[in-house]
Amino acid sequence: QVPPARCALFDPAFSAREEAALRALGLCLLPENEEGKRGVEGAATLFYMVHCGKALYNNLLWSNWSPAALSKLVIIGNSFRGIEERLLSRILERDYSYIAKVLKGVEEVALPSHPRYLDTFNDTSVHWFPLDKLQELSPEVWDGVEEPMYQDCEDLEIIRKGEEPAAQS
Repeated sequence: QVPPARCALFDPAFSAREEAALRALGLCLLPENEEGKRGVEGAATLFYMVHCGKALYNNLLWSNWSPAALSKLVIIGNSFRGIEERLLSRILERDYSYIAKVLKGVEEVALPSHPRYLDTFNDTSVHWFPLDKLQELSPEVWDGVEEPMYQDCEDLEIIRKGEEPAAQS
């Protein structure tokens, strides 16, 4: 069991009440919007990122862009295969290059959908990155680790640092 103090949370839309309740549960709230750019720092880490924008997943992958780090990462979130199916490949490669590059190195299992919430959690999967699959990727995949900027992205689904909504009570 993971101690609550080792569970770090952030949502730019958390209200003051939500933050107080989470702190009362002993959970750690991140002080600022990291835009998903969080490293695993050598420890196995689960990221619960349901209904997040593609840029958050892409940023998380960029922050952990090595076979050693990615192999310690598990993501519960939107299906990468679904992202690949819904986006033109040129858009995926231009705007979300880290998702595009890792598709052959990820294992993904869809969570069962609930008949009552078919339109809500219908695209949720568990993703993990087996070290042997990552090591089979071309060496060029790991070159040129440039921070994603998204200047040409038309439908950026991320609240950028400094653009957080006003705190609610």
